[in-house]
Amino acid sequence: MSDRVTITMNGPVADVRLSRPDKLNALDRPMFDALVDAGRRVGADRSVRAVVLSGEGRAFSAGLDFASFAAMGDSDGSARSLFERSMDGGHAGPANLAQLCGYVWTQVPVPVIVAVHGVCYGGGLQIAAGGDIRIVHPDAKLSVREMMWGLIPDMSGTRTLRHLLRQDVFKELTYTARVVSGTEAVALGLATRCDGDPYAAATALAEEIAAKSPHAMRAAKTLLERAYLIDDEREGLQLEEDLQRKLIGSPNQLEAVSANMQKRAPVFADPE
Repeated sequence: MSDRVTITMNGPVADVRLSRPDKLNALDRPMFDALVDAGRRVGADRSVRAVVLSGEGRAFSAGLDFASFAAMGDSDGSARSLFERSMDGGHAGPANLAQLCGYVWTQVPVPVIVAVHGVCYGGGLQIAAGGDIRIVHPDAKLSVREMMWGLIPDMSGTRTLRHLLRQDVFKELTYTARVVSGTEAVALGLATRCDGDPYAAATALAEEIAAKSPHAMRAAKTLLERAYLIDDEREGLQLEEDLQRKLIGSPNQLEAVSANMQKRAPVFADPE
């Protein structure tokens, strides 16, 4: 594991942190690699029941570290070389390396709660958008920042932010690159709710989620992620039925019923 991103297990909750605080967790190539690796690691760990994603230090992430990427360019500083080198990585699937930094969190089979404080700009915002829930400090600063640098969102934000924002709002934020507070972010739908201590709130929520049936929670994430992409009525309803059939009568489902009836804490088995 790179020192750019750390993973700490607190029981069944994976605490994942962007860890480049001296640079406000700005995104360089090692951070790209570390984020994708972290997402895949927690996603493959069957003992993980929820994830908290946050940033060390004074910010969630200031976005792309242009200085570090400039150092990757050819001797002539070619911008195209810069872009090509940041996109490579040999990753299978439709997403390139930069896009996977945000998109990998949608692929984690358990809920990902993002705690946002300080600045959350550009690529940082697109990473946060990959989570299931965003708890932000009221004074946090969020921005679809790419237009400030003559660029467009290209780290999977068009796949995730479109489910959070009305199209006209997404366009306005993209065209202007304006900064919104945590409070406004909630009003716009960009964040779930505000809290004076977003990390503590995200951790408490993750622990609450982790206490539920892990099979049902994974099915719920699969259902809700895929349902937003399904327009066909029959296909959407079939997805609900297929996932529910696998749960009904399963050991963890029966344990949930027994625990509720007996008014005790359930004891669930991890998925195999």
